[in-house]
Amino acid sequence: MFTLAYGSFVVELAESADLSAILAEASDLVSVTELGETTESYVFEAFGEALDMAQLQEAWEGGIESVFPYRHADNQVEQISWSEKLPLICDEKFAKPRVIIPVFPGTNCEYDTAHAFERVGAVPEVLVINNLTPNAVIESTQALVKAINDSQIVMLPGGFSGGDEPDGSAKFITAFFRAPEVTEAVRDLLQNRDGLMLGICNGFQALVKLGLVPYGDIVPATAEAPTLTFNEIGRHQSRLVRTRVASSLSPWLSCCKVGDIHTVAISNGEGRFVANSEVLDRMKAAGQIATQYVDEAGNPSMDWAVNPSASVLAIEGATSPDGRVFGKMGHSERSGNGLYKNVPGTLYQPIFEGGVNYFA
Repeated sequence: MFTLAYGSFVVELAESADLSAILAEASDLVSVTELGETTESYVFEAFGEALDMAQLQEAWEGGIESVFPYRHADNQVEQISWSEKLPLICDEKFAKPRVIIPVFPGTNCEYDTAHAFERVGAVPEVLVINNLTPNAVIESTQALVKAINDSQIVMLPGGFSGGDEPDGSAKFITAFFRAPEVTEAVRDLLQNRDGLMLGICNGFQALVKLGLVPYGDIVPATAEAPTLTFNEIGRHQSRLVRTRVASSLSPWLSCCKVGDIHTVAISNGEGRFVANSEVLDRMKAAGQIATQYVDEAGNPSMDWAVNPSASVLAIEGATSPDGRVFGKMGHSERSGNGLYKNVPGTLYQPIFEGGVNYFA
């Protein structure tokens, strides 16, 4: 089993398969070797020896825990279910709402994001933010303000803006959006024109650090404000996770029901949502905790296999007080027919339909 065999395949057969017939038929074409069979017990047996896989796993993982901590004393987390009211609907109707997608140095999800909006009937515009010279920054600022004024949705896509430097994610995006003219354009969109904002991964980091999540406005940073910081395990996480819809507040989740579970991709080094107990209590009461990381049974957890960043309350996504600004770590735009194989669960999360339907 452990010898070199380049180009070989390890094939798993159904329990009902006739192994002897398959081996007899295949023997004339290829060399086939029976390796073994799977059992319900977590034990590896070979050549008269039995190895307890749980003990081996503990020895392996325990050896690196001082560098990459992955366990919590209490993995259980409160499951949140908030459905006190229905999400808002925009008074002004748009058959094809316009979406502005600014691309900052380091952004890498703009194409998937634009496609996700096009697929549901929106009209996305991808705007490259040029920071090569001071004049280029001024021109990009003016172009972004005009684009926000002409759009109904601002979407901040994922990536690593500014290389997540200096010492933290989304600093370049937040600095750009704190420019007075950009801040005023965002406020006009949200407060006067009932527009929407969405941020995924790096975009979620920007929304939180601007204050748009959870406060609904661009506000000065304070010591009490929540943030997204480095994963507790101490490294980048890239994998598929399960997330559960925890609130009906946001228009972005209007095509989902509380309790729906979706399998989505994550890719981040700073996905850990942290906040003090007072902020968390206010967010829970207002329905602002939108989605949680959950296990196969739908239970939120601090287990790193479930909640890779160790986000407090297993928070994967959160909103502004009215739900119109939504940020999440999972890449809901990374979906499509045949994209993931042998992955159980619901792989498509209809948040983009929710955003478009808000204006319908």
